[in-house]
Amino acid sequence: MEPKDTISDGSAPPVAAPVAKRPRGRTALLLAAAAVLGIAGGTAVGYDVQAGRAPTPLPALSQPDLAYPAKALPPGKAPDPLPASQDRRVRTDGDLRKLIVDRPAGWSDDDDSVPGLSDGYLDPDLYALSSYKEEGSMYEYFLEYDVRRIAAAAWKRGQYRTAEIHLVQFGSGAVQGAQDFAGGQLDYMPGSANGAGNGGDAIKGSGNGRYYLYAVDRKPGYLPSYHARATVYRGDIAADIHIYDTAPISKKDIRTLAERQLERL
Repeated sequence: MEPKDTISDGSAPPVAAPVAKRPRGRTALLLAAAAVLGIAGGTAVGYDVQAGRAPTPLPALSQPDLAYPAKALPPGKAPDPLPASQDRRVRTDGDLRKLIVDRPAGWSDDDDSVPGLSDGYLDPDLYALSSYKEEGSMYEYFLEYDVRRIAAAAWKRGQYRTAEIHLVQFGSGAVQGAQDFAGGQLDYMPGSANGAGNGGDAIKGSGNGRYYLYAVDRKPGYLPSYHARATVYRGDIAADIHIYDTAPISKKDIRTLAERQLERL
């Protein structure tokens, strides 16, 4: 095998000429500069062309073809406004306290048992404080979901039986305020931690409300505590009803009160 540093005639191999490296840095800068100039020039030309064009007129804000109905109804043909008995908006925009079901016979007012309930209305913070364990979170919920006002009533019968009714109305800013509130309450009721620990029963004719009987709460040194609850909503108003006693509460007691309140709404 011939050595690598000689050729067949014995002469030394030719030395290859060095190859100059391509000036990559300078060329790259030139290309980048050319690209920037091209973009800037194209943008300037585009603005110049656009500036020379006539402005495109916007469509008219008033378009009579979109009016409804196409022709005004003749006199005497326009429908009469709904009576107050059928116009739910008229009823719910009035005195909310009048929508609370009438106090049953044999019961008396017990407003002093609910702090802040002096004129039939209850501030959201006081309602959250008096009715919910996590009052801070509930108060924030009312503010977030645009609670409008809360009407309430408290009654008592005999020595230990009491009842509370709350009508929670939400403002127009909350599209489904009452539905979300009632749904949130019903969601946790079957649980045993804070709820009744059972699925309850449907309020007839409501389509969304239920009533519950809680398990009796017994503590040493105290009388037994019984609790029943019903929750339902209509439109922008959610109704929350509670009955408390030291004696058992029947399903009929809470169901009847819930059905009567639903009729009033």
